[in-house]
Amino acid sequence: MARLRNRTISRRTIASLKSDRDTTFWDRDLPGFGVRVHPSGRKVYVVQSRAPGEAATRVTLGVHGVLTPEEARRRAALVIARVKAGEDPVPEPLAAKLAGTPTVADLAERYVKEHVEVRCKPATAEAFRLVVRKHILPALGSRSALAVTHREVTELHHRLSERPMSANLAVENLSRIYNAAEDRGVIPEGSNPCRLVVRHRRRRRERFLTDAEFRRLGKVLDEAETSKGVSASAVAAMRLLLLTGCRKREILNLRWDEVDLDAGELRLGDSKTGPRTIVLSPEAVSVLSRIPRLEDNPHVIPGRVRGQPLRNLNGPWAVVCARAGLDDMRIHDMRHSYASRALALGESLPMIGRLLGHSEVETTARYAHLAEDSVRDAAVRVSDSIASDFLVESGFVGPDAPD
Repeated sequence: MARLRNRTISRRTIASLKSDRDTTFWDRDLPGFGVRVHPSGRKVYVVQSRAPGEAATRVTLGVHGVLTPEEARRRAALVIARVKAGEDPVPEPLAAKLAGTPTVADLAERYVKEHVEVRCKPATAEAFRLVVRKHILPALGSRSALAVTHREVTELHHRLSERPMSANLAVENLSRIYNAAEDRGVIPEGSNPCRLVVRHRRRRRERFLTDAEFRRLGKVLDEAETSKGVSASAVAAMRLLLLTGCRKREILNLRWDEVDLDAGELRLGDSKTGPRTIVLSPEAVSVLSRIPRLEDNPHVIPGRVRGQPLRNLNGPWAVVCARAGLDDMRIHDMRHSYASRALALGESLPMIGRLLGHSEVETTARYAHLAEDSVRDAAVRVSDSIASDFLVESGFVGPDAPD
């Protein structure tokens, strides 16, 4: 019995399979799932399984080209599950046999209740629910989970191609929903239609304030305190983001009981990476000490709603950036700029990771190329300094200097 060694049945492997006689090649990941290759080049998906104490049952799933490898795999998983349960295998077409199976909306609701609401932070949970509500449910919510095809998921991804990250998130979240349902035995293994959907390439966007841009931004923030269009709370939030390198939500959700001005620290009870202590510079302490404390609001950066923090910093940030001529700056780029300046001052990557509250070394490693630039600049400065004293005196500098 031929096997695909260290390979799974996929578009690439199917294209490479050839045989001078009828041969069945079996998949590595889903035992019992195979493809029968004929000398003519025709390839047919098959599945073979057995119930305890029973003879093996083989079912023909369909011809390659009519079925994709991903669709055949999902159908094979369903047949295997039914045979092992002592039920009749499901012949084609499967659509008529799907009545009563959970819908995508059912799986999504279960995943949110059992995983997202239990394990994720509120902001993460809300972001997940937004993707499900906005993209997944309108497209596939009413469909039987076992009827959704690889092609339908690919089409969903393609429809969102103008927003690449949203497209990727929709497929990734849908895949998590299916994987969880498989783990809990709600649907058969191998039912996930998101396998092998090609994601958009992630392009990390890195934008750092230059010295001149820091000065312009500081001037605009000074002017904003006495002009209209940007609230004092928003200005204070931006100053703290620049001076601490904190995440936006760490500052906007900051409460006065987490601030210790005497010790010069912020003691966050729950940040993205858990409890965190942030050491404040004298300038940051000064900013905090000038913020009025409201009796009816425990938050450092109060919003318009009584007792609530400032929710939207994007609008004020857009106004400030327009005035400072920073058209391509995001709020999160202030955090990147903090890291960039730390590297320029000679701080190590581990130290910067601690300053930024990174839990993984890999997260800080994205700034490694900036460290290399700093080393290169330092090497040039040192070499130039030596050259100005040594090479000139030795007569090795100038147009007639020897090689």
